[in-house]
Amino acid sequence: MVAGIPEQFEDRFWSRHSNPKSGWTRVPSGAVLVYAIYRRKWRLLGAVLVWTAINPFLFPPAETEDAWMTRAVLAERWWIREETNRTVGLGYPNICNTVGALAFVYALFAAWRQSPTGATLGTVASVTLKLWWLRVLVKYYDRQRG
Repeated sequence: MVAGIPEQFEDRFWSRHSNPKSGWTRVPSGAVLVYAIYRRKWRLLGAVLVWTAINPFLFPPAETEDAWMTRAVLAERWWIREETNRTVGLGYPNICNTVGALAFVYALFAAWRQSPTGATLGTVASVTLKLWWLRVLVKYYDRQRG
């Protein structure tokens, strides 16, 4: 359980977020956020923030663990909860998520400065590293499950 969050809420969040539709429809959220800042589209910015917050609750729980994105979400929960790891750090694979988060901060800064190259490169690096991190977690999770 995450400190301060009731276990029932946490279970509902993860089970619904494990629906591959939830995971895959959140992937472009970062790019849309960067675009909204770059173009100064504040309604779009608000909409993507609301979407990111409510997305995990819009879909029913995954029916199976066959989909890669389902296993990615479950692997992330397992990594945090069962293995008591963090999502960022200097060790592998968390360094991928750490550098990806820094790339996203850079993308936001570049978007604010209206630098299309920086915003694009930061966003692409962020998404690539996040998916790489998830890929590694899925391998660990699948191996652990047998």
